[in-house]
Amino acid sequence: MALNIRKIGVVGAGQMGSGIAHVCALAGLNVLLNDVSADRINAGMATINGNMARQVSRKRISDDERQAALKRIAAADTFDALGDCDLVIEAATEKEDVKRSIFTNLCSSLKPETIVGSNTSSISITRLASSTDRPERFIGIHFMNPVPLMELVEVIRGIATDDQTFEATKQFVTKLGKTIAVAEDFPAFIVNRVLMPMINEAIYTLYEGVGNVEAIDTAMRLGAHHPMGPLELADFIGLDTCLSVMQVLHDGLADSKYRPCPLLVKYVEAGWLGRKTQRGFYDYRGQKPVPTR
Repeated sequence: MALNIRKIGVVGAGQMGSGIAHVCALAGLNVLLNDVSADRINAGMATINGNMARQVSRKRISDDERQAALKRIAAADTFDALGDCDLVIEAATEKEDVKRSIFTNLCSSLKPETIVGSNTSSISITRLASSTDRPERFIGIHFMNPVPLMELVEVIRGIATDDQTFEATKQFVTKLGKTIAVAEDFPAFIVNRVLMPMINEAIYTLYEGVGNVEAIDTAMRLGAHHPMGPLELADFIGLDTCLSVMQVLHDGLADSKYRPCPLLVKYVEAGWLGRKTQRGFYDYRGQKPVPTR
């Protein structure tokens, strides 16, 4: 009998965490949103409110649904506040030491049967599970960005994840109206294993002078029918995240084809991380984005 998941904890109120809380609340689940400060939680709540208002204006949901969903989300200032959750999803930054530290501190606050999930886009689920007191109740639940719009969730079992946890997680993802892709626990799973090397190759194409930013993005939009060019997409994802995933692939698979492009490294060192810092492969500080190369 799979655990019935009714109450969700989300650790991390940034872009991904607020998106996960958003879709859970709309699906009728109660959500507790946690982050390191009240300011961050409030910013996450404001993002959710704004995104739901946009869905109302586009007639995707009714205003009644929006108001009901917002009432299901509450702030959790501490891990102890997540004590009665059935599932807690970590959506912190894509750094293994940060995630491990969260799991080490979180688990003592939870019920023994609580499932712990990670929204990691690339890090070993088996390795993250080893920093918890419940590897059999630990699983990868990788949502795509932006969560309210993207239909897919990758579900990744670690070596110790038991069948009950797997079944309960699949039921939970289905309840959110998302489609599941089950991935094995190899570096970057499915989506990023294919997507990130493509983005990295686009950056190499820029680095080697094969085309400028505009030419590369136009070529892939119109030549391969991608909705967004790879460099524009990299800016949207965050160049630091792209670099982290490429490093995980390179370290985990030891294949030179996953070597991060030196230009990607340089942009990250400059703090030009894409949209979130107003500069990446495009400069977002004016009326419209301008290529930086």
